[in-house]
Amino acid sequence: MRVHICAVGRLRTGPERTLINDYLTRLDRSGRALGLGPVQEHEVEDKKGGGMAAEAALLERAIPTGAVICTLDERGSVLSSPELAERMAGWRDAGRGDLALVIGGADGIDPALRARADFSLSFGKMVWPHMLVRVMLAEQLYRAASILAGSPYHRV
Repeated sequence: MRVHICAVGRLRTGPERTLINDYLTRLDRSGRALGLGPVQEHEVEDKKGGGMAAEAALLERAIPTGAVICTLDERGSVLSSPELAERMAGWRDAGRGDLALVIGGADGIDPALRARADFSLSFGKMVWPHMLVRVMLAEQLYRAASILAGSPYHRV
């Protein structure tokens, strides 16, 4: 199952980019044998200032046809790392070819796009800057692959 991180905003060189690259490289190494990956990042930017609706339209174009759509949203379900790994394995085992993980901009994800999602994931009740969410997501994707592989990276 190919993994797509579809996010509003461009991530420039810096500590966040370094961390994301590290975790996604690790995931590509371990995930392919598990049928997870490769990971592609799709960054969109609404340069015309159209708000959430314009961002949603750009995100919709980045989401592959037929992909499982998983939004990252404070109203979503809070899962443990093993639960996220199980859910990803379930989508993969059901024959879903693509997983699109969608991260909105400063105002969140447009309600219409949120309503289309197959699942909504929350990293807790706190609101996180979208650049940090990308780092945490990359780490959790690698952790999920590690859990599925039986690697000691994830300790209970």
